[in-house]
Amino acid sequence: MHSPQRRLLPSTGALSAFEAVARLGSFSAAANELALTQGAISRQVLALEAQLSVPLFLRNSRGAVLTEAGEAYYQSVAEALATIRTASLDAMTKRHGNALNIAIPPTFGTRWLMPRIPRFVAGHPDVSLSFASRIHPFDFAAERLDAAVYVGQQRWPDAEMTLLMREEVAPMCSPAFRDANPISKPQDLGRLPLLHMKTRQGEWADWFDACGAQFSGAGGMTFEQFATVAQACIAGLGVALLPIFLAEAELRSGQLVTAIDLPITSRGGYYLVTPNAGHESTALAAFREWLLEEARDETHAGSRD
Repeated sequence: MHSPQRRLLPSTGALSAFEAVARLGSFSAAANELALTQGAISRQVLALEAQLSVPLFLRNSRGAVLTEAGEAYYQSVAEALATIRTASLDAMTKRHGNALNIAIPPTFGTRWLMPRIPRFVAGHPDVSLSFASRIHPFDFAAERLDAAVYVGQQRWPDAEMTLLMREEVAPMCSPAFRDANPISKPQDLGRLPLLHMKTRQGEWADWFDACGAQFSGAGGMTFEQFATVAQACIAGLGVALLPIFLAEAELRSGQLVTAIDLPITSRGGYYLVTPNAGHESTALAAFREWLLEEARDETHAGSRD
């Protein structure tokens, strides 16, 4: 019989399998990402559900949909796994001196930055990296951070902002929502529920303006983070303007579709922000140069798609 403590500590293999299925909406896609068989993924998730005595997914012919309990569990597990990955990277690269504490937006960090970080580690084994999730600007001195990746406009006082890349956003929704609400022109979106992100205020107005259509300014649900607004779209609550490069997994799995193929370039961008300290460490300079190169590769890859 498992002790209460052990029951509350599922294996990392089971948690990784659950997180991948929840994020991708498909057992087969999760198996492909984790280089396991679909049966192995299914057994891991079933074992986790049995250990928790809670159903985490509703299985259907189109994939796997999180239950209410599964959605709440996913939010916590995804954050915990990201913390573990960061701690592992920190342990692997720990050296005396050359330490960088960096704040990053959660989804950008999980989906774009972390898969690339091993390349920086391989090229700079003497640099120790620590990451913290942040959405809004903060005080560098108070939080003892060396740099931040920030998405928005160039409005951070007393700091140096280096533009990494712009992002393309497009209206996205669930396939069922699009089937129930045919959209052939920008004006069609004006009668539908539009979802908003606090960090991207005004983007719907920009989109309608770029498309030469009037925007009523009608309100709708507002969310703090990409993961939450994406899940709201998947649940059929409306249409959201989402960054295409961050929504690739949901688009590939079919959980999300483009409501109308009219992307625009966002006014904001992704910046590396550093305090105006006068002196920049060798480690920070190396990270800045590497990050700019990775961002250039992303921009060039996007232009070829």
